[in-house]
Amino acid sequence: MCNSVLPSASRRNLLFAGAASLTLAGLAPDKTQAAEPADANAPNAITPAEALKRLMDGNARYAANAPTNKDYSAGRASRVTAQYPIAAIVSCSDSRVSPELAFDQGPGDIFVVRVAGNFVNEDGLASLEYGVKFLRVPLIVVLGHTHCGAVSATVDAIQKGVVLPGHLPDLVRSIKPAVAIAQLHGDADLKASATIENVRLNANRLSVSKPIIGRYVRQGKVKVVGGIYDLATGKVNLL
Repeated sequence: MCNSVLPSASRRNLLFAGAASLTLAGLAPDKTQAAEPADANAPNAITPAEALKRLMDGNARYAANAPTNKDYSAGRASRVTAQYPIAAIVSCSDSRVSPELAFDQGPGDIFVVRVAGNFVNEDGLASLEYGVKFLRVPLIVVLGHTHCGAVSATVDAIQKGVVLPGHLPDLVRSIKPAVAIAQLHGDADLKASATIENVRLNANRLSVSKPIIGRYVRQGKVKVVGGIYDLATGKVNLL
């Protein structure tokens, strides 16, 4: 799936792949189609610009420590049968970054894909394609953040030859292209520059990814933007 566009995911073992294939094969087409809400009547049938405004207004409230008071029990029963998120967020796994809080949104409002380093691999792409195709999200935000450990580790691995354990080198391989771009700029703070370039790179990749998201972007149904969440202030700055 889009191997020429997005970083490759780790290989799956045959047992897992076989089980997954059987599970997917059991989904009847009519059931899959039923997951797609009617465009005109869906609560998230809004423009990408309106979705972005809602997020940024929410972030302004969060940064000002004036979030909207929410009754999380309200609407819980209705969310059992359907979800209508206004945006999909590609976020870092960092525990200090909580997209729902940062954008002052409630349950069911945003569809979040998280991985350390907020890059998009095949699994993440599939999740976002589901959000666009079946949940009809009009907006995708690739959200990086200041002082990102995954980006810092990648820079250290490149500059200092630090050898990381386990599967962490897979993260380095996925973030390394952004570091290479940042190095060309010659900025004093390579890690901060690489964080920005990592967001831009993945947002650009999503904008042209095949076969689903890029088509929706061209049709004006979906917009892909990038932003940096500042850990110190709570503000999200769009790129």
